[in-house]
Amino acid sequence: MRFPNGWVGGTALVAGPVLLLAGTLLRSPFHFFFPDQLRAVAEHPALMRAAYTAFLAGTVVLWAAVARLAHGIAERAPRWAVWGGVLVTVGLFGRTFHAGVDQAAFNAVEHLGVDRATDLVAQGYGELHLFSYLSFTIMCGWFVLAVGAYRAGVLGVVRAVALASTGLLPLGVLKGTDVLSVAGTIGLCVALVPLGIRTIREQPRPTRRGVLTAVPVAVGLGLLAVLSTLG
Repeated sequence: MRFPNGWVGGTALVAGPVLLLAGTLLRSPFHFFFPDQLRAVAEHPALMRAAYTAFLAGTVVLWAAVARLAHGIAERAPRWAVWGGVLVTVGLFGRTFHAGVDQAAFNAVEHLGVDRATDLVAQGYGELHLFSYLSFTIMCGWFVLAVGAYRAGVLGVVRAVALASTGLLPLGVLKGTDVLSVAGTIGLCVALVPLGIRTIREQPRPTRRGVLTAVPVAVGLGLLAVLSTLG
């Protein structure tokens, strides 16, 4: 059995792009750069937290989508699958790192006020860290994966171009929404959601035993999630 399996990979191919698009659209009413984003956090905290949480959730879920896509590419273009999969996955790690900084900035707005939080972010905005040297993967990985998907026949030319457009998404800390953000996340949906639906439809129907096993497992994971918030 491949990891992730068809159910996990197929669901991720659908959920990951949709979550990224939702997060992108939720923060679209506000200006792009970080002072405006922090001001929006102060004025619309629930909306902004929902937007950034949805984008982060989509970023995390996409690892399984990328792995599933890379498996398909590897059957006919293994080198493109390896390089594309590795570069995109590292790029997803980079976006997750940025999301942690975003969360810290949101907390600074809550506890210090928007002006002091903006000054704090501005002072450290250009600081170097590991992902400063790996930022190219956030963009370039999608181009490599798209070429591989086309060469392997996994995606046609239109959907391969749509996948490549994901590389146009702005990167970095506290980035809002612009035209490229919307185009890139819509392109990701066009490229991956149909593939995810097809993957799910190809899976065998869950057995009664499997469903009965999944219910207590899901409840247990939910309880662990709640416990995790207690420190």
